[in-house]
This record gives sequence, C-alpha cells and structure tokens, in this order.
Amino acid sequence: MRVAVLGAGAIGAYVGAALHRGGTEVHLVARGAHLAAIRSNGVTVLSPRGDFTARTPATDDPAGIGPVDYVFLGLKANSYASAGPLLAPLLHDRTVVVAAQNGIPWWYFHGLKGPYEGRRIESVDPGGAVTQVLDLDRAIGCVVYCSTELEGPGVVRHLEGTRFSIGEPAGGPSGRCERFSAAMVAGGLKCPVEADIRNDIWIKLLGNAAFNPISALARATMVEIATHRGTRQMVRLMMEESLEIAAALGCQPDISVDKRIDGAERVGGHKTSMLQDLEKDKPLELDVILAAVVELADLTGVPAPTLRAVHAVADLLASKVGV
Repeated sequence: MRVAVLGAGAIGAYVGAALHRGGTEVHLVARGAHLAAIRSNGVTVLSPRGDFTARTPATDDPAGIGPVDYVFLGLKANSYASAGPLLAPLLHDRTVVVAAQNGIPWWYFHGLKGPYEGRRIESVDPGGAVTQVLDLDRAIGCVVYCSTELEGPGVVRHLEGTRFSIGEPAGGPSGRCERFSAAMVAGGLKCPVEADIRNDIWIKLLGNAAFNPISALARATMVEIATHRGTRQMVRLMMEESLEIAAALGCQPDISVDKRIDGAERVGGHKTSMLQDLEKDKPLELDVILAAVVELADLTGVPAPTLRAVHAVADLLASKVGV
C-alpha cells in the first residue's frame, strides 16, 4: 500500500511517521525549511508515548511520487479548492482521499439518504470548486482526536490523543476503510471505522464551532474561555444550538455539553488553531467551522441566534486577516 501525505504539517507529518513505523510506504509532501529538515534527518516525533524518528521520502513535487492508493489530506480546508495541481499526480482510478479536516466536509450530504441527499454546502464548496478537485466518490471522512505542534523544522511534538476516526460518507463498513485503519493501527494509532462518521463530525465540531471563533475574537485560551462566566455561557448556547441543527439533520451525537466544556477547560492554556492562525496573520478556517453550521441552520430552519451573532463578528475579523 502506498500513501502520500499532502500537507505534512504537524498532524500530517505525525501520521506519516506513524504509518512509516508500521511498515507502510509513505511519501510526504511538504515545503521550505520543514521539507529540508525531513530530507536531511527524517521526521522526529517527541511524544509522552515514546520518541521516534521516521526517515520517510519527502518532496514538494507530487509528480515525483506518482499515483498512490491513499492520499492523507493534511491541508487546511480553505486550501482544498486550489490543491488540484498537487493532488492530480497522486491519483489513479481507485485512489482514496482521507480528508483530516475540521468542521463540515464538502462531502457531507454525499450518500446521505433523506431530503438533503446530494445537496452542496456553499460555505465549504463554493460553486462546486472543491468537488471539482476532490471527487466525492474518493472521499473517506476522518475526524482527528489528536493534538500536535511543529516544535521546529522536521520535529513534531505530540501532545495528546492518537485517535483518527474514519468512515464512509454512505456509512457502513468498507474494505478501503478497513485497509487504511489496519495501516494506522500498525503504526501505533487508533483508527476506528465508524458506522456513521457524521456523529463524530458533530462531536468534534461542537467544540470547534464555539471555542475557535471566540478564542480569536477574545485572543483567549481554552481555559480562559471555559472559566469566564460570560464566555462559558456563550459556548454552552452555541453547543446547544449546534446539537439542535445536528438533530434536524438526523444526527444524535452522544455528548454532554457540560462535559465537553469541562474537557476543554482541562486542556488548559492551549490556543485554538484559529487563534494561532490569527496571530500568524493566516486566513481563518471560519467557513467550514462556523459559516457552514449557520448555513445548515438556514437549511433546517433552526434559529441559532448565538451562532449567527458570533459568526457575524468573526466573519468581519476574518475579512481583515491576511489582507
């Protein structure tokens, strides 16, 4: 089995290193000083579960890799529509794309029986631009329950979590999910194949849709948001509204709002990815994390006043970043 990691940042490089350790042929697509360090010294993973180094091939030109069986997509979702030239050389007729993205994926209504089957979500797939690049039939969903950061070029600090839940958009078991799961497990990761990956999407999104934009607006850490009386209540309202939207779409994620907030508080002084992007003047992943949730509220007729208010202010902030 050949795997290419397109976007070998902190999560991508960690997954690639783990797959390599488990015996899978892995190729990393990276750039700059990070790429140079990987080429010279491999990927070094520093982890409470044990440090290790994986000397994987790495390049900034996917054409040098050629077609692979799986592409693990570690790019931010706002880069998907422009990723066609990077992705095309990696594809053969049966190549599977495992998209480890935050928020609502472009394939959300693909294979979902019911009144919204096949519907496109404009916030995440404007004009079908993402679907043109990432064919719906290639997609496997992936929800990341893992925290990593780049400590330096070629060096990944693994903080916590090893779970990467995957699943078919149409639900149920599949050989292509089982094969990828086995490779991840061989590398020391958890990779359950979920019967309905959308439940995991909403469980993860519950926190992202609330904590990410608030952290950027307030420039606050997880624990600061969770322990401030006003923002804690705002997070609770946003989570409750998100669950109402999920229910209207036929999803019933088994999660307690208070336990979700308490879990975020225990994370401590962690900066969300959106706050980190803001501080680096990088585009914010607002479309898939919050705009899509508001669009789904419109679709299902859920009022969601708190989500809408936070989105309005965060959208103004996002318009000023990276300009």
